[in-house]
Amino acid sequence: MYIAWVFRLDVHFCPKQIHYTMIFPIGDTQVTGGYKPIVSYTFIALNVAVWFLQLSTPGNLICEWAVIPNNIIAGRELPTLFTSMFMHGGWMHLIGNMLFLWVFADNIESRIGSFWFIIFYIVGGLSASLAHIGFDAMFSSEIANCCSPCLSNCNPTGNNISACGGSVPSLGASGAIAACLGAYVVMFPKSQIKMIFVLFFKTFYIPAILFLGFWFLQQFFSGIGSLGKGVAGGGVAWWAHIGGFVFGLVVGFFLKGKYGGFPKV
Repeated sequence: MYIAWVFRLDVHFCPKQIHYTMIFPIGDTQVTGGYKPIVSYTFIALNVAVWFLQLSTPGNLICEWAVIPNNIIAGRELPTLFTSMFMHGGWMHLIGNMLFLWVFADNIESRIGSFWFIIFYIVGGLSASLAHIGFDAMFSSEIANCCSPCLSNCNPTGNNISACGGSVPSLGASGAIAACLGAYVVMFPKSQIKMIFVLFFKTFYIPAILFLGFWFLQQFFSGIGSLGKGVAGGGVAWWAHIGGFVFGLVVGFFLKGKYGGFPKV
C-alpha cells in the first residue's frame, strides 16, 4: 500500500506487498461557512466500525461482503457493490483511506450539503467498482491452472496456482474517495494541501492541482501497466481509482457551476 505520492487506496484480497513512504497529506485549505461536514466524519466512523467487525469475524467478511467481479457480471451478490465500500484489508489500508477522506471530503460536503454528498459518495464508489469490474472482464487472461480464492480448497498463494480472472475479491473506500479527489481538484483548484515529512517532522504546502494531478497520473500509468496481469499486476484495483476520479471530475464541473459562488475558500 503506497501512501501519498504513491498511495494505494484500494487492495485486492491477496496484496503482494505493503509499501510505505514518509510524506503524506494531513490537511488542506478549509472553506469558511457552508454546511458542517457531518456525513464525512460519519463515514469515517462507519469505516472504522466495519473494520472492527471484520476483525471479529472469521475470514474478515472478505468473501461475504467484498466485490467479486464474476459474481457481479452474473448478476449475483449485487449488495457487495455497497458493502465493499466500507471494508479494508489491513490497518494501513484503513488509516490511509480515512486520512484522505478526512482531508478531502469535508470541503466538498461543506459546499454541496450532506444529502447530496451522500449521493455523490455512494454513486462515486459504485462507478469506481463498475470501472474495475469492466476492465477486469475485458483484460483478464485465461489461466489453465487457477482457482477462486473464496472457494474451498483454494490457496492461490501456494503451489504455483493463480487466482482465476474475475474471482479475486476487491474492497476498500478508495473508489468513493477517488471520486472526492476528482471533484476536489475541479472545485478547489487553488487550495493548498498541507504535507508532512515524517522523517524530519516538517510540514509544507503544495497546490492541490499539482498533488492530485500527480496522484492521478500515477494511478493511470499503473492501471495501463496492470492490464492483462490480474493479481500479478500488484493486487491493486487501479481502474477503480481511475473510474472514481473521472466520475468526480465530471460531476465536479457540474457542482462547481451550481455551487461555485458559495462558500469561499
